[in-house]
Amino acid sequence: MLLDTASLYFRAYFGVPDSLRSPDGIPVNAVRGLLDFTARLVADHSPDHLVACTDADWRPQWRVDLIPSYKTHRLAPSPPAGPGEEEVPDTLGPQIPVIGQVLDAVGIARVGAPGYEADDVIGTLTARARGPVDVVTGDRDLFQLVDDARQVRVLYPVKGMGTLQSTDDALLREKYGVDGSRYADMAVLRGDPSDGLPGVAGIGEKTAAKLLAAYGSLDGVLAAVEDPSSGLTPTQRRRLREGAGYLAVAPRVVRVADDVALPDFDPVLPREPRDPMTLEELSDRWGLGGSLQRLLAVLAG
Repeated sequence: MLLDTASLYFRAYFGVPDSLRSPDGIPVNAVRGLLDFTARLVADHSPDHLVACTDADWRPQWRVDLIPSYKTHRLAPSPPAGPGEEEVPDTLGPQIPVIGQVLDAVGIARVGAPGYEADDVIGTLTARARGPVDVVTGDRDLFQLVDDARQVRVLYPVKGMGTLQSTDDALLREKYGVDGSRYADMAVLRGDPSDGLPGVAGIGEKTAAKLLAAYGSLDGVLAAVEDPSSGLTPTQRRRLREGAGYLAVAPRVVRVADDVALPDFDPVLPREPRDPMTLEELSDRWGLGGSLQRLLAVLAG
């Protein structure tokens, strides 16, 4: 089980009331929400291995070099944040290091790689996996990893943190008209305003899926542009030609890396805390109470 950690703590922050506070009044809703969610995931799905994948670089320069608008709208104003930092709600920022400290003390592997996003860590670990993989994320970009043959699915929160959509190839075909292997191609054509990816003008999700159904892949669509006998409409052919510069670089930006060099780590699900004394101190300092105890009880069981 691979957790898209930032995606999940953002969802916890917005889904759990900020009335959950430390003894000195600091909100801990993201911390406790993530702990409760992790406990529920372990209880419901019984993974043998669990990895909290992290953004060592949430907006890698190599992606920005290819598409300068990549995640631009999510940059924090400077000051107060430093240049290139992601905009984070004031009461979430202080909780992020606490989440890391708690996961470390519990013994849940936390893995990132310089110059890469959590998505790339997840893509790499999925590529290495020899057995079934559950990717837990609120980011649709990772639907590209879904692969029924390899038993890779995405558990996607659809209502707060309580209801998860189990995303397989059949569901993707039903909802988007493509399976996991073609999802990234569709995302390239469609674009994604939330990531600053413009897509091809005039080609939305449905049109992208129809093009991929007709021509098999993004490469097939591009080949059809140059084939006068293909079934592309004049407007589609023109728009794809006008988007040629974007289409030349967007696949590398959209597709997650699967060959990232990762540090050594132990992914085995811990049965008892790695550092009980530190964990007790963190629990007392931040008032983690029942949320932490529920997680520890599930792990012990």
